[in-house]
Amino acid sequence: GIGGDPVNGTGFIECLAAFEADEQTQAIVMIGEIGGNAEQEAAAWAAENVTKPIVGFVAGATAPPGKRMGHAGAIISGGKGTAEEKFAAFEAAGIACAKDPSELGSVLLESLKKAGLR
Repeated sequence: GIGGDPVNGTGFIECLAAFEADEQTQAIVMIGEIGGNAEQEAAAWAAENVTKPIVGFVAGATAPPGKRMGHAGAIISGGKGTAEEKFAAFEAAGIACAKDPSELGSVLLESLKKAGLR
């Protein structure tokens, strides 16, 4: 799995690289969560290395600071790893943002249209 736990599986950058290399992938949906900085690092990497449209969402935006969300990685520590920081990194990298999971489909469709893929 992907996440902020001490022992991660596949990381965001590795996934983004695989999707970028895959000829059948037209766009990418990146779902992150509060805590850590993996999403910010991946967004910066994507800005330089990914040509396909990316839509981003960050789970846990409504969680109060310091709130554990069911596992070790999903905690905002020292004010870092907030949803706002992650959305800002996505936007700075040109990643379209869905602020609610129900918006993912429409934001993805708009991104595909903008890229001339629909």
